[in-house]
Amino acid sequence: MVQDPGEGQKRVGYDCFPEDRVHGVALCPSKKMRSIVEWGCGARRGKTFDYGSNHNRREEACAKEHCRRLGIEQVTIPLGFIGQYFESSLLAGAEAVPEGPYAAENMQSTVVPFRNGIMLSVAAGLAESRGLRKVLIANHDGDHVVYPDCREGFVAAMDRAVQEGTDGKVQVEAPYTRMSKADIARVGGRLGVDYARTYSCYKGGEKHCGRCATCLERREAGVEDGTEYEG
Repeated sequence: MVQDPGEGQKRVGYDCFPEDRVHGVALCPSKKMRSIVEWGCGARRGKTFDYGSNHNRREEACAKEHCRRLGIEQVTIPLGFIGQYFESSLLAGAEAVPEGPYAAENMQSTVVPFRNGIMLSVAAGLAESRGLRKVLIANHDGDHVVYPDCREGFVAAMDRAVQEGTDGKVQVEAPYTRMSKADIARVGGRLGVDYARTYSCYKGGEKHCGRCATCLERREAGVEDGTEYEG
């Protein structure tokens, strides 16, 4: 899954450009803000979902930078209703984000209800509108404990729904579902990803906090990382 898809495999992927996603977007458009890279017919465009998360601003900046480096147009799709009406510590400010690993009970507060379902639906509509055949989501196995919309059963159900809803024109694939974040990060390391130019902290500060679940996974990935942490 590291090749630029040709005419027979035109795809749209969405991603927030955290540390485990950049190589996927650059070489085979993937997942979670989530930004969209469209491939096909020689046109490539990056689209970012602004859904009101604590880290949206930082992730959008990374999305713009990587799209600029790739020579890809970048636009932002507003999903403000998520931040306005949904409940999650990821939408409620840095102080609301719990610290500790994903397995901890308090990490349930970071679930944004049906976020990936909403974003996959938008991505599927964009894919069908542009004659693209696949939507790729880059969930990984570290997501499964806490986030129901990152599990294999959810992805399979969304794939069935998308295929039904598009008369089989579009399908959903999840190439990283059984890979750990560390495994994905190591692949990116071999591909030369500069992780200091990526962002993934749930708190959304100028520096990664180093204590939330995604920061802990990032620090434990075992790859060269010039990222600055608060502590």
